[in-house]
Formats: sequence, C-alpha cells, structure tokens
Amino acid sequence: MAESYISRRDKIVASAIELIGDLGLHALTTKNLARIENISETLIYKYFGGIDEVLTEVVSQYAAFDVNIQRTVEHMDVSYMEKVKFYADTYATYYDNYIGMGAIMLHYEELLHLSETREIISECILKRNDFVCALFESAIENKEIRTVFSPKELTLIFNGIFTEGLIERRTKYSNKSFRIEIKEMLNRFEKMLRL
Repeated sequence: MAESYISRRDKIVASAIELIGDLGLHALTTKNLARIENISETLIYKYFGGIDEVLTEVVSQYAAFDVNIQRTVEHMDVSYMEKVKFYADTYATYYDNYIGMGAIMLHYEELLHLSETREIISECILKRNDFVCALFESAIENKEIRTVFSPKELTLIFNGIFTEGLIERRTKYSNKSFRIEIKEMLNRFEKMLRL
C-alpha cells in the first residue's frame, strides 16, 4: 500500500477549496468538510481551531501563490507585455486545473467582510493590482504599447477579463480552456494597444 505524503491538514484545506469551488463560501462548514474527507467533525478540530481557521489557511495559500507568481515574473528576462501575458497564462492555467482557487477570486467581496480573511485578501488584491499596474506602466514607458489607457485603467481591464471570464465559465460551457480564452483575449487586447 502506497503511503500518502500529503498531510491530513493539507487534505482538509484542499477539500475546503473544492467545497468553495463547487458550492460557494457559505458551504464551508465543519460538517461538509468532514463528509467530504470521510472523517468526523472532531478530527477537523485536531488540525484547525475551527472553520474560520480553515478558511484563513485557504486564503493564505491563495495569497502565497500570488506572491510566488510575482517573484517568478520579476526575474524573467522578457518584455513587460510578455510578463503580463505570462502572469495571465499562469493564473488561467491554475484556474483551469484548480477550479476552487478561481472561486476565491469570485468571493473577494465576502472575504473582505470577514475579520479572519480581510487583511490577507486585501493585501493580496492590492499587491496584485500594484504589480500588474507596474508592468503596464513599464510597458508604456518602454514603448511596447501606446498610452490608450492609463496603467491603472489597464489593470482594471486585466482584472475584469479574469473576473468576467471566471463568471462566464461558471454559467455556460466552453469548448476552450480558460487558458486559451484568456490568451486569445490578451493577444487581441495587446494588438489594439500596439496599433
């Protein structure tokens, strides 16, 4: 019998992400987690102080992924628009393969109202916006794109593409992966900005 190298704590967090992705933030309860994990509710308390702590860990992992992508992009030796596209491609691939994490983005408003997650998600959103905005600003400064929109406006458009794309994926079937759709949209967007 193969030994599992994933800790029970990590499995609980993964199940919490899956639960949020499938049924929404309100479905994250110890009862639902215990059912998915096929364990008693009491066992969840062995690893976490309660459901709020589970949610905090989910959001912390989401934010950590964000920081890791940004560090990777910062060290790339490519144009700023290539960095923007790589950043988008990494997220789109992540959301394609880990649907629950995409759902975190769709629950920003609720997460900002919960005292346990407010600071983590707020910092994550602000850092992401600043990072993307700086990439667009550098792309404009280096004449990779025209100043059709300000870097802040470009950041809002970039975020809107993701948010609306994720909502659309949850409401209707698409033959294309989210990654392909995002890539096609950003290529058209970049072409418009270069004209």
